[in-house]
Parts: sequence; C-alpha cells; structure tokens
Amino acid sequence: MPTHSVRATPYENRRFLPGDDLIAHPLASLTHAITIRCAPEAVWPWLVQMGAGRAGWYSYDAIDNGGKPSAERIVPELQTVEVGYLFPWLPGASEGFIVMTCHPERCLVLGAPAVEGYPVVTWAFVLEPQTPQTTRLIVRARASRRYRFHGLPEWVTLGLMCPGHFVMQRKQLLGIARRAEARGDRARPVHFADRTIGL
Repeated sequence: MPTHSVRATPYENRRFLPGDDLIAHPLASLTHAITIRCAPEAVWPWLVQMGAGRAGWYSYDAIDNGGKPSAERIVPELQTVEVGYLFPWLPGASEGFIVMTCHPERCLVLGAPAVEGYPVVTWAFVLEPQTPQTTRLIVRARASRRYRFHGLPEWVTLGLMCPGHFVMQRKQLLGIARRAEARGDRARPVHFADRTIGL
C-alpha cells in the first residue's frame, strides 16, 4: 500500500477555496492535501465530529485533546452539525472554532472569531471526489494580520505557526485517512441543508 502524502499541488496552493473570502489578505495561508481511498461520504462523518472533548482532532492528542485518544469510530450523537456550532480547541473549553460554512460531503469551514465577530483564523476542509472510490481532502488554514500567537510579534508568530501547523496538520490528515479507509463504505453520514454563516 503506497504511503500517503500531505503535500498540496501547486494548483491546490493557489486556487480559491471556501472560506478564503473571510480573510482576504492573510498573514499566512497554509494548504495541505491528501488522497483518501474512499468516497467523500465516508470521510465527512470524521470531519463533523472533530473537536476537543468531542471525537478529538486526530492529531497529537497529548497536545490538543487533553491526552485522551481521538475516536476510532463514528459517533452518532456528534453527527449533527450546523453553522454556529462550537468545536472546542481544548477539552472543557468554552471557546474554539465556530462552524462558518457547512456543505455536507463537500466542505466544512471553521473560524476562530475575533471580538467583533470576524474570524482571525479560518480552517477549511474541502472534499473533492477523484474517482468513485477516492477523495482529495484539501485543508487550508488562514490567519489574518490581527492574529498573534500568545500576543507575540508578527515575525515570531509566523516563525512558530508555519512549522508547528505542518506537524499537527500532517498528523491529522494521516489520522483522518487511516480512519476513513479502515471504515470504508460502512460510514453513513447524516445529511443537512447547505448553509453559510452571514457576517
């Protein structure tokens, strides 16, 4: 079985993705992608149940899920997702990523809103079928120029954010691919109406 790559193509790096319009001139825009050997409907349930204290982030659980292992199964009670839902970034947190856009089996855009409601960070997950049984999952994180990692200067934020994000994002994409491929067509997602948050 070939090893997964999380490298986005040059076209994927420069193309417009859902959520890009929420941060027009970002401090940074980081794109990664992976080909998953199953259809989009088998990948979608793993995305909608993300969040610390929910199914986890499928990355390094000691860092972003309080040490609790991310779920290895689809959790039925976490399959309902709508614009405005909260995906906590740490267990027990009352803050986190807010669902900004939700188009089932196509894209999920999360945002970390500033006080005035506009996101300082967006995190888009886009599912595109390649063949009947393969899906390209493209993930893009964008940070606005208002974003500062723990209040640090812009140049320090950039220096820490890019390598740190790559390490966590790679682990997450590999985790999603492994879970979706293992479960395959047994996944049965719940469908909801397409919605996008209005700002």
